[in-house]
Amino acid sequence: MFNLLNVCSNSADYFVKPLEDHLTMSTRRHFITGAAALPLGGVLALPSLAWGQGLELGRIVSGFPPGGTVDVLARRVADKLRGSYATNMVVENKPGAAGQIGVITVKDANPDGSTLLLTPSSMLSIYPYTYPKLQYKLEDVAPVSVGAYINHGLAVGPAVPASVKTLKDFLAWTRANPDKASYGSPGAGSMPHMIGVLIDKFGGAGWRHIPYRGTVPGVQDLLGGQISAFCGPIGDYLPHLKTGKLRVLAISGKSRSPFLPDVPTLRELGMPLAVREWYGFFLPGKASATTVRRAAAYLQPALAQPDLVDYGRQFGLDIQSSSAPALGELLQADAEEWRRLIKQIGFTAES
Repeated sequence: MFNLLNVCSNSADYFVKPLEDHLTMSTRRHFITGAAALPLGGVLALPSLAWGQGLELGRIVSGFPPGGTVDVLARRVADKLRGSYATNMVVENKPGAAGQIGVITVKDANPDGSTLLLTPSSMLSIYPYTYPKLQYKLEDVAPVSVGAYINHGLAVGPAVPASVKTLKDFLAWTRANPDKASYGSPGAGSMPHMIGVLIDKFGGAGWRHIPYRGTVPGVQDLLGGQISAFCGPIGDYLPHLKTGKLRVLAISGKSRSPFLPDVPTLRELGMPLAVREWYGFFLPGKASATTVRRAAAYLQPALAQPDLVDYGRQFGLDIQSSSAPALGELLQADAEEWRRLIKQIGFTAES
């Protein structure tokens, strides 16, 4: 379960509470209207027939460039859905505006089920409170299923001396080298950006934020020494760790990741912060309840296939599925938590 933080207004004390504590009946009703519940207690059997009217072409839209963890998951799921959900399935990368273009593309798409969105939660749970002129609302997309969970990590590259081995070392180095103290994230206002702001708040990093159009270009600049650090999905670091060019100093989750068991959490290092992001599948907000149910009925068994789950581990992805109503509840609760947090710390996409 994804956990968020409450900020105590009179101190710098953060504490983690499970989402269930914040779900009210009105919250549950608000975002899942029209998304009828799927059978409880298991994964649906893959439907034996394709859509009644026949989908020739289906697409999964990603708001990020090829090569990152969102793209990796989108392409593997498209492979699983090809020939069943639609005769042909493609992935469309729509990078830009920190992932917003992908959401806008699906918001404006035909709600017949042919266009799915795969997006990190930030675009929907955080952006409404950090971008004053956002071109979409939560109601503009219809939840279908969770796709995966992932931790974010803070990594340093060749621009930082090899003697810097811990987060404490790095914070001391940034204070001593303010002209070199920079970190990147996959986009302004994203969860990794928020994590970077909070590390600065509690650790006094004094660093400058550099937003990228996704993780891949940011990690490339980190490897090239153009930036000192990057905060993003740990899966995007894994292929580079064996080269020794990158060092992950901390991860964002409540507990250590099985993908990086030797890397401490921010909480272990004294940072009162614990968050884990999820990736979710959505349809256009005007999609009917029947269309949502059909899409979920294909996605759930696809995401449960062992070869897909194993493949995801290579990229730090904990691949899971959910019912459409469960994703709706998760998003609504996350959005409320982030709204309170952002208001209390005064965070904006330009922070």
